[in-house]
Amino acid sequence: MTANSYPEKVRIVEVGPRDGLQNHSVDVPTKTKIEWIQRLCAAGVGEIEITSFVRPDRVPQLADAAEVTAALPQDQNTLYSALVPNRKGLESALSAGLSRISFFTAASETFNQKNTNATIGESLDRFRALLDAIDHQTHVRAYISTCFGCPYEGDIDPQAVVEVVQKLLDLGVDELAISDTIGVATPAGVDLLLDALEQCVDLTDKIALHLHDTRGTALANVYAALLRGVVNFDSAAGGLGGCPFAPGASGNLSTEDLVYLLHGLGIETGVDLDQLIETSLWFERELGTSLPSRVLSTFRARSTK
Repeated sequence: MTANSYPEKVRIVEVGPRDGLQNHSVDVPTKTKIEWIQRLCAAGVGEIEITSFVRPDRVPQLADAAEVTAALPQDQNTLYSALVPNRKGLESALSAGLSRISFFTAASETFNQKNTNATIGESLDRFRALLDAIDHQTHVRAYISTCFGCPYEGDIDPQAVVEVVQKLLDLGVDELAISDTIGVATPAGVDLLLDALEQCVDLTDKIALHLHDTRGTALANVYAALLRGVVNFDSAAGGLGGCPFAPGASGNLSTEDLVYLLHGLGIETGVDLDQLIETSLWFERELGTSLPSRVLSTFRARSTK
């Protein structure tokens, strides 16, 4: 294996302010969220999913979506996006000035029912109706949950993922976030799914991997995907996160751990790792708890000596 096996640059989508906080048990003040996002921008994070325009009773931690969005300066170096579950959420996000929108469905019927009270087919019909309300300048990402395993159905057949992907491509989405919602993926499983996906989609252009580190395999899965040409990855600063609709799912892949790996391979990210670490150390002090990032833990240990 040579350095030429790796891409020159990787795009990181920071999902901490949305996916990281959505299941956090302690309320985070709006002003703290805003400062956190601003610090992430200053560290060179080029794209941030800042919130979700979802019903407050479903995800109380994100009830301040409009306030957070309105407070953020328009930074030409940072792209902001938000997750929306329905037409009302879409209208709120567009009214707030966001031009990058994410929707979600799943590869597991049971998970989709519990998450959205709809079948996969019904959620795709909702997609279609929402897409009709979006102009061509809006970037649309589709999350596909449980692509490697489901807390209710177990292993997911790669062909089930392919079927959903093909339908979303037919709808005209710009990007597909292939999600390991409960953190069960292994490098072999990543290869198997990418084998199936590359028959219908460009892995470099259209695919992002959204990985959880429940079993400590997220970085190994990133490495396997890099060798297959995947260049888009989601992560959360500090490794914060979990899914409120997936029992037992722990945090996202840590942005610090991801950047450390990529820089070690000579891959550009645009992120200043030292500044990112400082930001996450600041944020965990604001939270009053330690975050699970492995890289962050080494710097935390040094600072206490």
